[in-house]
Amino acid sequence: MIILFLQITFYTILVSGSSLSDQVHQTPAHMYKKPGEQVNISCSHSIQSYNRILWYKQLKDRRQLDFLGYMMGDSGLPETGSGVNITGSANKDQNCTLTVEGLKLNSSAVYFCAARIQCDTGAEAYFGKGTKLTVLEPDHPITKPTVKVLPPSLQECRNSKDSERKKTLVCVASGFYPDHVSVKWKIGETETTEGVATDNAALRKGKTYSITSRLRVSAEKWFNPDNKFTCIVTFYNQADSYEDFPDEIRGVEAEGEGMTREKYLKGTQRLKLSYGVFIAKSCVYGAFVVFLVWKLQGKHNK
Repeated sequence: MIILFLQITFYTILVSGSSLSDQVHQTPAHMYKKPGEQVNISCSHSIQSYNRILWYKQLKDRRQLDFLGYMMGDSGLPETGSGVNITGSANKDQNCTLTVEGLKLNSSAVYFCAARIQCDTGAEAYFGKGTKLTVLEPDHPITKPTVKVLPPSLQECRNSKDSERKKTLVCVASGFYPDHVSVKWKIGETETTEGVATDNAALRKGKTYSITSRLRVSAEKWFNPDNKFTCIVTFYNQADSYEDFPDEIRGVEAEGEGMTREKYLKGTQRLKLSYGVFIAKSCVYGAFVVFLVWKLQGKHNK
């Protein structure tokens, strides 16, 4: 019955949004292991009166969680056939450890812990941020990503109003294994999340993965050579080491893209200056003509 109850309440628990989730600490965030090895995942909490830690496993491309067991106080109670061991303590400020031995390829998953009080109280459970485990496949070496930022299409939103025009920059990270990556964007030196859309998961092709992220910005920002757009792909490189792989592109001059307000103002200023120079030259030329006429009249009178 406990498994059924936990599966029914899981999605409600995840979206509870309470700040108490910040008091559940799960480490590490990422792990690589070889087949046959074992992993230890730690979980602790600082929530008063909570005395249970539950453990789950979520396979790739599945929303459902598999319940692995739980610790109540100082007693570990793994599910029969789960292949895990649960040790330590589930009390406040203590550490609970999930051990998975004899890893297989299908052990690759995201593992979650959740702290809660006794099930019959109706109290919510609060989840850790998860541990992503990849059991490395034979003959698949760990490979770092290649990152490239592609400029917007020349045809994108050409006929839209100036105030509505957007340009889409595309960041492609490819050729990496395994798929422990995250993507972020910067405009100038400032990180941005506005207009960012990143694939939910990396796409597998052969022995490696690729992932795509898009950044939509206003045409005004893109048509400015002073603006720099940077895509940063962070790759987990074992031993709690993370490595950044950036690529950048700069904005361009607006050629053949219609009249923007900035271009209109600059053009108007140039036109005013040219007109002023023309008037000044005309005045000088007119004065010179008047002088010549006066001289000729003077000679004629003599």
